[in-house]
Amino acid sequence: MVKPRPPRPTVQFVDTYCELYRDLFVEVRAYESFKYLQLGLISELKRKSLPAIAKVVGLKNGQGLHHFISQSPWQACDLEKRRREIMVIIDETGDKKKGEKTDYVKRQYIGNLGKIEKGIVSVNAYGYCEGMTFPLKFKIFKPKERLKEGDKYQTKPELGAELVKEIQEMGFNIKRVLADSLYGESHSNFISILEKLGIEYAVGIRSNHGVWLPKGQIVRANRWRAYKNIRWNGQEETRYIREIIYGKRREVQDWQITTDKETVPDDSTWFVMTKIPSLNYKEVGDIYKIRAYEEQGFRNSKNELGWADFRLTNYADIQKWWELVMCAYLLVCLHHDIFNPSVAPIPNCYQQHDLWDSEKGWKNQLNNLQLILQPFICFNLILRWLKIFPIPQLSLGFPRLIAKFNDFDCLRYLVYCWHDFCYSSA
Repeated sequence: MVKPRPPRPTVQFVDTYCELYRDLFVEVRAYESFKYLQLGLISELKRKSLPAIAKVVGLKNGQGLHHFISQSPWQACDLEKRRREIMVIIDETGDKKKGEKTDYVKRQYIGNLGKIEKGIVSVNAYGYCEGMTFPLKFKIFKPKERLKEGDKYQTKPELGAELVKEIQEMGFNIKRVLADSLYGESHSNFISILEKLGIEYAVGIRSNHGVWLPKGQIVRANRWRAYKNIRWNGQEETRYIREIIYGKRREVQDWQITTDKETVPDDSTWFVMTKIPSLNYKEVGDIYKIRAYEEQGFRNSKNELGWADFRLTNYADIQKWWELVMCAYLLVCLHHDIFNPSVAPIPNCYQQHDLWDSEKGWKNQLNNLQLILQPFICFNLILRWLKIFPIPQLSLGFPRLIAKFNDFDCLRYLVYCWHDFCYSSA
């Protein structure tokens, strides 16, 4: 029996992370393609197309990467299963797509664009733990007009509730769910499911949200309370919050938040419904900030990793692409010491780079990982020219420079405790 050749190395921290998935890929070439795609997705490429990724990882073309997604026998669900009390945020995201061939594309409202466009929409669940978001699961929204044989139509709130149940079944201890008004206004398909599961929630609701009141009871609003809110761009602003009480105070509380308590402008006033014991107004403001800030941050992060850059038409292939993006997102998350306590310290020599970012956010971590990738990518981009115009100093010097980054291996301890990390309830 011929022993399979070892997979070609890329950059040490990428190789270490991908080792966690090694057993999912029977063929060496498939495993190499997985590594190439993880590297390409976190690179500085503006558009993460397969041909562009092939160039920066040193391949002649993107055919092998396309074969890996469309023909290789691995399953997206196997990747999903490898990804602790957590807060779950439910949100949908959409992307414009032209043509009629791509599965489940339709002219529909795309929330992150704020208008109707031809595109594809998914409902996403991601976790929030001590300042970091991390990917959990997603489901494609299938418009009625684009259903295939065997498909079942489900609304976005139904998909969101299904995601929550599946995440619980995976072993996660869900403390709280956050979502916008699309889900907050769906009692039978979403809110009632959370209540049956015994999960706390904070959801947006519309200004005309209806509540049944017994005869003789009235609606009253408590006085406005001011609190400080930090916007996504770091600017501080004063916001105001008050509780709206329908009749007698209930377990479910309703809140109104605004930027101006005198004029209460429609475009900067929000309504939130919560079912969280012993909740005060400051906590409501903090929770709402998490939902809004992290939704925007997660969307931006997915855009950085090429969520919508696929040139695929079959949903099974699109699902694989999205799962690969989720894996790349987790790769960045795992370099954060809050999210991954086993992360090894970064040697000081790497932090001396002029563009090294010492902040702790997700984008800051991605910036630093991209700096580590630069020598490997640059060498692959000039290698063809070195074959035409040989310069021994470069041909020998670049591999020596790349080898200097073998000590940047912050996930090396995670290899030994991956099962406990993935499946603990923290």
